[in-house]
Amino acid sequence: MTEDYYKILGVDKTADISEIKKAYRKLALKYHPDKTKGDKTLEDKFKKTSEAYAVLSDPEKRNQYDTYGSADFQQRFSQEDIFRNFDMGDILKEFGFGSSQGRGFSSTCGRGGQRGGFSGMGGNSFFNNMGGGGFGQQKKPPMKGKDILYELPLTFHEIIHGTQKTITINQGGNAKAIDVKIPKGLTQGKKIRLAGKGDMGTSGGPPGNLYIKSILIPSKEYTIDGNDILLSKQILLSQALLGHTMEVLTPDGTAINLKVPAGTNHKSKMRIPGHGIPRMKGNACGDLFVVINIVMPKKLTEKQKELIQQLERTGL
Repeated sequence: MTEDYYKILGVDKTADISEIKKAYRKLALKYHPDKTKGDKTLEDKFKKTSEAYAVLSDPEKRNQYDTYGSADFQQRFSQEDIFRNFDMGDILKEFGFGSSQGRGFSSTCGRGGQRGGFSGMGGNSFFNNMGGGGFGQQKKPPMKGKDILYELPLTFHEIIHGTQKTITINQGGNAKAIDVKIPKGLTQGKKIRLAGKGDMGTSGGPPGNLYIKSILIPSKEYTIDGNDILLSKQILLSQALLGHTMEVLTPDGTAINLKVPAGTNHKSKMRIPGHGIPRMKGNACGDLFVVINIVMPKKLTEKQKELIQQLERTGL
């Protein structure tokens, strides 16, 4: 069961430290064990309010809590993590509890006494039995950090030739710049993995991985089909019938003379091998396909009509 620390203390997420301290003092005075006389329900409320205060009164812990959210934060951070550098004895003294009222709370959590709890209270640990979310629970095992997916827009030129990029990711609530080498052939949707560049692990666990996913920036001229590139070219009806030679500029800037044979059909594909996108493994490349679009005239001059009629009489 996850806990909303702001709700437990009854403060807004925008509350400053003075508001948080005031809210906790009020609840600590109300639920302190010396006043609840063994009422387990009220004792449990005191434990929960103390846990909430331990997190929200510490700027770094609060930032992590706000970044990850309640459920994720409590998965990542053990009770020992939460109460590290949090001295309950000093806190209660500050709130007006004397040595007798605050007895048993003199040990800082995680330092001396019982690990993760508060020792004392006549030789018994008040925080020894918390069920699923108590201060006395065992330290959580090491957990690997979360993987991060970063979608990176790339141009045709960058996908064909490879590139170097500097990206900024959110790592544990902090912005971090990372230099990334993009290999040739990282086509739309493909990913590369940067081991250990994801979120930090918890309790000594390893960091996650960073995955860079290629997102193609659309081009007006070219489209991609796997490692092949498609380029549309228009020709006249007469050029399709009689044949035609045209100049084609490949995506890498190479000019090629392409011969369109006589009788070429509309939407025919002319293959130029090896001028597509490099494959990530090996030295092979895809192909460039020129898609032939035959332009049909919408209107004919009288001369053109006469010529077409002559062609019709010849059986064309």
